[in-house]
Amino acid sequence: MRLITMGENTNRHHKQHEVEHKDDMIDYISDLPDCILHHILSFLPTKEVVKTSILSKRWKTMWVSVPSLDFDDSLLYATEVDLQHSLDSTSFMDSVERILRLRDGSQIEKFRLSCRVCSHPSRVSSWISNVIMHNVQELYLCIFAEDPFVIPQSMFDCKSLVILKIELDSLIEIPARVSLPCLKILHLSLVTFPNDDSTEKLFSSCLVLEELVLLDCDFLNLKNITISSLTLKRLTIDHVPVSGCNSGSKIKIDAKNLTHLEYIGTLSNEIFLNSAQSLVKAFIHIPDLYWGQKELACRVVDLLKWLQNVVFLTVSNHTMKCLVFAGSTLDHFPVFPNLTHLILTMKIGNNTFGGFMRLLNFCPTLQSIDLSDGFESSMRLGENDSIWLSVPICISYHLKTLTLKNFHANDSEICFLKCVMKYARVLEKMDVWWCKTEPRDLKKRRDVRLELDIIEKGTATCIIKFL
Repeated sequence: MRLITMGENTNRHHKQHEVEHKDDMIDYISDLPDCILHHILSFLPTKEVVKTSILSKRWKTMWVSVPSLDFDDSLLYATEVDLQHSLDSTSFMDSVERILRLRDGSQIEKFRLSCRVCSHPSRVSSWISNVIMHNVQELYLCIFAEDPFVIPQSMFDCKSLVILKIELDSLIEIPARVSLPCLKILHLSLVTFPNDDSTEKLFSSCLVLEELVLLDCDFLNLKNITISSLTLKRLTIDHVPVSGCNSGSKIKIDAKNLTHLEYIGTLSNEIFLNSAQSLVKAFIHIPDLYWGQKELACRVVDLLKWLQNVVFLTVSNHTMKCLVFAGSTLDHFPVFPNLTHLILTMKIGNNTFGGFMRLLNFCPTLQSIDLSDGFESSMRLGENDSIWLSVPICISYHLKTLTLKNFHANDSEICFLKCVMKYARVLEKMDVWWCKTEPRDLKKRRDVRLELDIIEKGTATCIIKFL
């Protein structure tokens, strides 16, 4: 009989534990249906997807039918060290070409290509044609080519495209025939349009277009930019000219079902918005007063006139400054009868508080005000200032919610809160967000709470929250 030592017994226990543990490590993922595995792989860059072919026999050819392809040459140049030792752009292009060649004939649902060092534009153009032949639904292109890049005709005649997003630091040639019957989302960034007809032809050929984004596109060659669509619901124009001057072109928008408008720019282009009765949300941001203050102020007023049916309105600092310079132009300013929510993405100062109060006079049914950046530290406001002699109707009879962020408990901020609470007869909630960049002064915060609690309120049901 052989005695089993304690050490042997322990080893045997460990081995038994390892066997049991291995039994638990069943490859459940590989047993999933192809559609589930394809969905999982769709969240990875294609380079990583191809690497899964070494996992097992099941995975060996899984990647060739993944419906989502993602190629990004910026991964080669993540750091300066990588830039010196990584594969060059030709190797990247060879890799993309090889993967596309080895794919099976299944549908490509999504194709994303970021090629910021495009040394062979014709090869990239052939990839796009290849993808179009696979009935692609979502196409994302970011291309910076040394030589002129020509988008293939097949892309402008694609019956399967639903989403198209292009970032192209070049002239975009619009062919004579454009037919995108299923395209719902179109984003264009940095592109240069050759003439007026090109924009009108492109936009009017998208028969079911619902969202259009124009980001830093070059309009200098154009006199009229026409956006006409019966189906368009969301429009974003983000256009800040490098020179900041008036380009002279006109943007004509005819979209009677438009519900959301976002404009970021210097209004160097005149904007005409027809049939805006369906508009619900609008965001207007003027980055700076680049050119004639009076002329720009008039254009801001004209733009806001088109938005008089909105329910939610967001305006920025320089937009509000324009109302200060508008002067007598505001005498013909329209009333916003449906506006119930107003957000100011700005710090209110001595120069803009008057414009803010004037704007409130045109919003008789306003129920919510959000001052997302609070007050400037130099702001000077008193309870007996003449501006409180005529309190806007919306504050007195309709304002239910006030949000003040970046609160420092300065005298002007406290004065503003006191006056709103005094005159607002239906105010239900006031949210005050403390400034996060300053150290917490618990005594100061407690004193402010007490000071606001003892003042005379227009309504006893208002709840004040300090956040």
